[in-house]
Amino acid sequence: MFDILLRGGTVIDGTGRAAFSADVAIEKGSIAAVGHLPDAAARQTVDCTGLTVTPGFIDIHRHADGAAFRPGFGAWELCQGLTTIVNGNCGLSAAPFGPANAAAIRAYLQPITGTLPETLDSGSLAGYFRSLPPLPVNMGMLVGAGTLRADAAGYELTELNDSHFSAIHRAMEKALADGALGVSLGLGYAPECFYSTSDLIRALQPVAGTKIPVTVHMRQEGGGVVASVQEMIVVARALGCPVHISHLKAMGRDNWGSKIPQVLSLLEQARSEGLAVDCDVYPYTAGSTQLLHILPPDFLTGGMEAVVARLRDKETRKELAARIESGSGFDDIAKLAGWDGIYLTSLHCPEDHPYQGKNLMEIAALMGQDPLTVCCELLVREHGQITMIDFMASEEDICAILRSPLSCVISDATYPTEGQLHPRVCGNVTHLLEHFVREKDALSWESAVHKLTEKPAEVLGLKGKGRLAAGYDADVCVFAPEALHERAGYTDPRELSAGMTHVLVNGVFAIRDGALTGETGGKVIKAS
Repeated sequence: MFDILLRGGTVIDGTGRAAFSADVAIEKGSIAAVGHLPDAAARQTVDCTGLTVTPGFIDIHRHADGAAFRPGFGAWELCQGLTTIVNGNCGLSAAPFGPANAAAIRAYLQPITGTLPETLDSGSLAGYFRSLPPLPVNMGMLVGAGTLRADAAGYELTELNDSHFSAIHRAMEKALADGALGVSLGLGYAPECFYSTSDLIRALQPVAGTKIPVTVHMRQEGGGVVASVQEMIVVARALGCPVHISHLKAMGRDNWGSKIPQVLSLLEQARSEGLAVDCDVYPYTAGSTQLLHILPPDFLTGGMEAVVARLRDKETRKELAARIESGSGFDDIAKLAGWDGIYLTSLHCPEDHPYQGKNLMEIAALMGQDPLTVCCELLVREHGQITMIDFMASEEDICAILRSPLSCVISDATYPTEGQLHPRVCGNVTHLLEHFVREKDALSWESAVHKLTEKPAEVLGLKGKGRLAAGYDADVCVFAPEALHERAGYTDPRELSAGMTHVLVNGVFAIRDGALTGETGGKVIKAS
């Protein structure tokens, strides 16, 4: 007798093949059988007639490193069908780091991960895992190469010495031994933006010649996106390990429709040469990150105190205005998105709270100053800890990436402790399925489910995840496709997604008959 029998649903198994009618039997947290099982008996039988049954959805690019410790964690994820998430992305992992640079690292991570709990054992990835409370979803971690560099050398240095590289290598090897699923890079952020290509390859030597994946937030995602992809192909060739490009896009209207076809062609050519390169994409035209990201990399040198001091200086502001006007050599988000396309979503000083949710053009009008001055004043007052939502991508480019066999779907969800979220935190999966599949027909249901299940599991080597097949973990979603609805929006981003009838995590009902159960069936996923 099985533990659970999901009877009579339409199965989309994660492989990309056509949907088929089948029963799904679950026993001891695993899929025991998928097929026509008329004589099967179970302790619990669930009628799935008229419903679609899929593997639990996987998001390999979130920033819930700190959010996992908050009360109520998991509701936003489960209600859109997520059963497995991976954190530690963009080089910004909440571990490992020691006491020497802990305050600076915590402050730098805060706009992305939110405030990390003081009780967190950040000294090792094993310590981070031990600190975690019971989990409602499965959770894995990448080790952030930015955190490793900041731990070894702080944020001040642009050049590293041999001892710094040795410390980075030791910490990376330890984190991988502790179960990190791979190494993440944030080449658009300090301190990794200071790496030359050759020094980056040197820093990543522990993964050379292995199958350990490197994921990368590239140096540029606007006019320089093609050159940035070319750099990562150089890195993949030099290291001989898989390289996965995170949240691929072409920011800025001038780049829409032209850069992404070039990038996809470069990746396909590299694959034909035997390099293990691929990519992911989030299904929104707006992103979200630190407001500091609008600055050129050289303005980020010296650590946060130096950045704030720099932004106070009127002559430096004039130089910054000229750099933004020229828009060369960096992702000039102020120009790519426009001041009216950059919305401030997390401000901590009480006097700045009225500006939350407004764009920099609107704030400039309220303050009676130009947008750049406003931006600098706020960054100084908030000590750099401001998040933004920036509208800069093209839906046609998103569709092109979605249709590529090289892509999977992620959210890049950030979790600031205060302020306004991006709706992708609560609605990424439902937005994809409702808008791009059901409304736009940009993908078939089978292809979309594949990009949410088997494909991301393959990218990070998540064994037992991503398929409805015997022997796989019983992470399962059951829903009516027409009922899926993203309720979150840019003005009400914390609204839970609607439409999941049942969600199981390792054979435990996390959602039953449309209601959250409060069960914690999730497990920590470690590289094996």
